[in-house]
Amino acid sequence: MRAGGRAAPGALALALVRRCLLLGPLGLRSAGAQDGNGCGHTLLTPHSGTLSSKNYPGTYPNHTMCCWQLQAPPGTSLLLAFGDVDLEPSEHCALSSLLLTDPQTGTAYGPYCRNSVPSAPLLVTNSSTVTILFNSTSHRSGRGLLLSYATSQHPDLVSCLVRGTHYTQEHISVYCPAGCKDIHGDIWGNPSQGYRDTSVLCKAAVHAGVIADELGGQVTLSREKGITLYESAFANGLRSKRGSLSEKRLIFHKACDDVLEVVTFNASSWWHEVGMLGQDRDWVAERAALSTTGHSWAAEPDAKAAWLELDLGIRRNVTGIITKGSSEQHNYYVTSYHVSSSRDGKNWRPYRGSSGQEKVFEGNADSQGEVSNAFIPPIVARYIRVTPQSWHQHVALKVALVGCQVARVRAPRPYVPSVPKEVLEPTSHPASHTPISGIALDPEKADSTLLVMLLIGGFVLFCSCLLLLAFLCHRKRKSAAELNCGITKGYPKLESSQVCSLQSLSASSLASFPMAPMPGDLSRTHSPEYAEPDLVQVSPCSQTGASTFKPHLEEGYTLPLVLSHYDVPGKHHEYAEPLPPEPEYAMPFSEPEPAGMHHRTCSITSITAGCSLVQYQTPNLRPRELPARVEQTGSPCSERSHGWPRDCLLAHVYHEAL
Repeated sequence: MRAGGRAAPGALALALVRRCLLLGPLGLRSAGAQDGNGCGHTLLTPHSGTLSSKNYPGTYPNHTMCCWQLQAPPGTSLLLAFGDVDLEPSEHCALSSLLLTDPQTGTAYGPYCRNSVPSAPLLVTNSSTVTILFNSTSHRSGRGLLLSYATSQHPDLVSCLVRGTHYTQEHISVYCPAGCKDIHGDIWGNPSQGYRDTSVLCKAAVHAGVIADELGGQVTLSREKGITLYESAFANGLRSKRGSLSEKRLIFHKACDDVLEVVTFNASSWWHEVGMLGQDRDWVAERAALSTTGHSWAAEPDAKAAWLELDLGIRRNVTGIITKGSSEQHNYYVTSYHVSSSRDGKNWRPYRGSSGQEKVFEGNADSQGEVSNAFIPPIVARYIRVTPQSWHQHVALKVALVGCQVARVRAPRPYVPSVPKEVLEPTSHPASHTPISGIALDPEKADSTLLVMLLIGGFVLFCSCLLLLAFLCHRKRKSAAELNCGITKGYPKLESSQVCSLQSLSASSLASFPMAPMPGDLSRTHSPEYAEPDLVQVSPCSQTGASTFKPHLEEGYTLPLVLSHYDVPGKHHEYAEPLPPEPEYAMPFSEPEPAGMHHRTCSITSITAGCSLVQYQTPNLRPRELPARVEQTGSPCSERSHGWPRDCLLAHVYHEAL
């Protein structure tokens, strides 16, 4: 900013100032005004704008002049961003110059030329009105000037020539002025991929649909890692270029950019085509969906004022539209169109630009590519109608809408104090919902919400009860199984009354039951060929021995007791059924005695210190249980009341397999 830039303008400058002041009434009624034969691209709006000299960025012409008068809204001041000032140098900038003046205070900034450029890219004024003067005489070179402005509400104003490479931070937020679309500058990429960081920032924002060129606006973007290839695209009246690898790329942040679902398509007419070979092809309205493969919708060839209508089902916030031609086989497409909207399908409102006129959107240039156009501000409606204005050969179109749901903001209901009970009067009106301060309740949805919550709570309670019941039943069965000491497996005739308890058994009975086998004991290996070994006498004995056959329950036989958790049903050998009569069962045999071994006898009931127990213990012998061979031959042993005689040795006897 050249604060001390008050200069005494020459006679030509004073004449230009007086001439520009004549535009004052026009400037006060609008955003600004211009006059002269040296004015180039100019777009002036109340909040921002862009202006340039003629032929910019080419050489400006000789003997030209232009005057711009800028007017900001009351209560604000103007900010000016110098994009480019390239005027042929001369002493005191007498040949070509740029001069800025404040008519209200008489302050002047300049004159500026190549050898006297502004000291800062942004000039902050304290006035809402600024007059810009540009004049040229005979010269040989110079691009001219490019300048943008905005109000003091946007201190982050940038020029239209700023590129992404001018920044080093990852996140950027700047204000782009109106009118940058037609300024010279290249962009590479598209909205979906992003843009090469060498692209002109504000122009790329217009291409991406973040801001409207006729309005300008705030732009938020981020710098991310670049990609190998940037594809070209046509959007919002701009054609981007195909670019190569870059270190960084620009990603614009744009909310409400989802493809909306179209419920139904309607059209003024559709084309029933009959080919040269007699084949039929229907270009119906349902084929207007952008995702449809093959041919699109097409109106009748002779139809006038054709239109295509899209029903979104409910009101949506529509922020853009994407159009495409017929298909690859047919070169039909729409080059321009109008858009109108309706909330009820009967009353239609045309979409207008900033000038108040119905906006004409640029369509396709071929039948294959897609073209995007943004609605700024967005359209809030259920029905969208596209009316083609110009087309190539036939009116053929595929369409998709972009947007999001309408954000419903409910204002909190005012607090109504409760009425004392003594002044309440009976009424027949239904009870109303009492509003809660700061919370917006919907009375129509309150009952349904409560019902859903009750159903969910009841379902959870029911499932919990089922789980608890299953757990209790399982625990009850487990407790009953632990208390039952009887083993009924293998004895279907055993009654429940015969099941004994641990307390009812005597110590002598417990001592006679089989014990758990020791590790490595091969004598108890389960084998289908041998029965459980018996304890018999080596020498003939007059008493009966233990039998491997299942005794009768009438003889006083009791079931084995499970002494530990290792003794489970089925672990011990069960008694075999009695064998058929002679001669089908095997005869017992005696194990030979080693020579010279001293025989020691012991009684089962009375075990002395000098006697050692045999490896296997058997139940107490019952009367008349001696083997048949002993009963036949007799025994020198005398029967005792509690077991075998002392002089009778015990040995293992195995039966052969049947």
